[in-house]
Amino acid sequence: MAFMNKTIKAELAPAIKAVLKKYKIKGTISVRNYSSLVVSLKEGPIDFGPDPSVNVYWIDDHYTGVAKNFLNELLSAMKGPKYFNNDDTMTDYFDRSHYTDINIGKWNKSYKLVKTA
Repeated sequence: MAFMNKTIKAELAPAIKAVLKKYKIKGTISVRNYSSLVVSLKEGPIDFGPDPSVNVYWIDDHYTGVAKNFLNELLSAMKGPKYFNNDDTMTDYFDRSHYTDINIGKWNKSYKLVKTA
């Protein structure tokens, strides 16, 4: 059963913040429903296109270049060293350490594309 709380978030936060800093992206880290780790991107120099949410299973197919590299590094940091996924959808069995969600902006504020010099 997926489980996420503030303690686990605090353990994963330094690696997540390092990826955000490397790519000069501002974002927030939160926990949703004690099962999901959520990173919401506020602003930065990377253009992610019009879609406000990222399907973490299709990053390699839907993004290219620096956006693809950033999202893959961010997802890896969000999973962390203790992540596991033993899901078996054929038998409707779900067993993983936690879910991961990446949002481009928030429901009430869009992602701000910032040009860098």
